Amino acid sequence: MAKVLVVGQGGREHALVWKLSQSPKVSEVFCAPGNAGTAEDATNVDIAADDCERLAAFAKENEIDLTVVGPEVPLVAGIVDIFKAQGLRIFGPSKAAAALEGSKIFCKDIMRRANVPTADYWIFTDPTDAVQFVQEREEESFVIKADGLAAGKGVSVCSNKSDAIEAIHQMLTQKVFGDAGKKIIIEEVLEGQEVSVLALVDGRTIVTLEPAQDHKAAYDGDEGPNTGGMGAYTPAPFATPELIDEVISKILIPTIHTMRKNGSEFKGVLYAGLMLTKQGPKVLEYNVRLGDPEAQPVLMRLKSDLYEVLFAAADGKLKDLPDLEWDDRSAICVVMASEGYPGPISKGHPIRGLDEAAKTPETKVFHAGTATDGDNVINTGGRVLGVTALGDDLSEAKKRAYEAIKCIRWQGAWCRKDISDKARSSEPAPE
Repeated sequence: MAKVLVVGQGGREHALVWKLSQSPKVSEVFCAPGNAGTAEDATNVDIAADDCERLAAFAKENEIDLTVVGPEVPLVAGIVDIFKAQGLRIFGPSKAAAALEGSKIFCKDIMRRANVPTADYWIFTDPTDAVQFVQEREEESFVIKADGLAAGKGVSVCSNKSDAIEAIHQMLTQKVFGDAGKKIIIEEVLEGQEVSVLALVDGRTIVTLEPAQDHKAAYDGDEGPNTGGMGAYTPAPFATPELIDEVISKILIPTIHTMRKNGSEFKGVLYAGLMLTKQGPKVLEYNVRLGDPEAQPVLMRLKSDLYEVLFAAADGKLKDLPDLEWDDRSAICVVMASEGYPGPISKGHPIRGLDEAAKTPETKVFHAGTATDGDNVINTGGRVLGVTALGDDLSEAKKRAYEAIKCIRWQGAWCRKDISDKARSSEPAPE
């Protein structure tokens, strides 16, 4: 029987822990550092997700058979290289390959070399040059991106020049994202439906997961600032099998091939955030790990043994596996957030109603920003819970998720009310 270590402490990691613990081949799952939810489904280990050397030491001492890395920070820091140097099996990209997410400029360079469709872009390090560029353009709308990691918040979609100039100054002058914003990219704005396509890659074989749609804006109707994601659903009805074939042939395969030619072979999860434009799918961004909150509804629908799949991927043997099996039903994840998110938040408030919410049929409350304080579960982060439900269709899944949400309370808790409405915009959101 295998022992598994999941690295991270968010909703994605709780979903991984929950799914991996269901494998008949797994005897024990550890999560470092974990949260109040992972403590119920696994054994939490008090080691930070970016303390790569201590995590490797733990894996060695406890004879861990497979380590699965959830968040991007340890991947970009090189946790996979550290584990492999010690002969430890780990699923995720190397430090060199993780630069696809760690540097938006590197990512754009790879896409340009691979001839992958994406938005036009311009790189700046000087705020004066960047502002002059915006002022001289005919367009009014721009996307301003910090080059490095900014916890999902380093992207500003600006509908006018004054907002774009403010975003430039925040990144390059005020340095709100620190070193991550030393360089910025200014992109053209793409229009269309967004969809997330996640693929498991072992260097040569690509296995796509069921497509999902994330909701990045904070408020209903896609209003407000960008967040790490306020909810997601799967399947996304406009992500047809024909579209996925096009994404694999024109986007994923050229990217993986170019990465290998670049000397940074890709193994792990390649997450393509796509805009379905009138000219076809274009890449908004690549991530090098499962999306959060997409992982929660996608893993709810996965029927195959996740341990078996990730073990094979880590060993470069995805081609030997049968096709993944999926639940035909729909799944929705609605994120419950702390007051003030994505800005400063108030922490430490007791969360009530979790046991009652858990009684909702076909529903799982995944924890993200939580911890235990005595007998209480408290909020510790911006995104606190991912209430995830299955249903025969999106309407039923949504109804169940919001029923469970009604049970849960803490001071300042809030969520979007319109998760999945883009798939069926004629239906009203729940009260």
